Amino acid sequence: MRTRFLGKSTRNNGSPTLYATERGTYIVQGWRVPGKDQHVEIPYELLTFLERGTCFNVKLDDTGKGTFLLTGTPVVDAEVLNKFDVPDHELCIEVPMGVEVRPDEPSAVLGS
Repeated sequence: MRTRFLGKSTRNNGSPTLYATERGTYIVQGWRVPGKDQHVEIPYELLTFLERGTCFNVKLDDTGKGTFLLTGTPVVDAEVLNKFDVPDHELCIEVPMGVEVRPDEPSAVLGS
């Protein structure tokens, strides 16, 4: 799978990173969530690197501390993971890429 680096939100001992894939998905590198193998925690800032007009096509759970919890499919492909620097306290998950629909755009208005 080919990936394209989109951005990184690094502070202290963290390296949450966002990649786009050729499959129309995102790979999200975030902090592991204890007991939840398909979840990562990411800082709000990481969302600023989403490709224009897209979104994560999954629910984000706000932690109330400047981060979101995100659920996806763990990346297990060694070839892909070898391209990334993933410390033990982090995990990469793949999530579907959605199309952003804003309520202030004409296509979002009912009846149009």
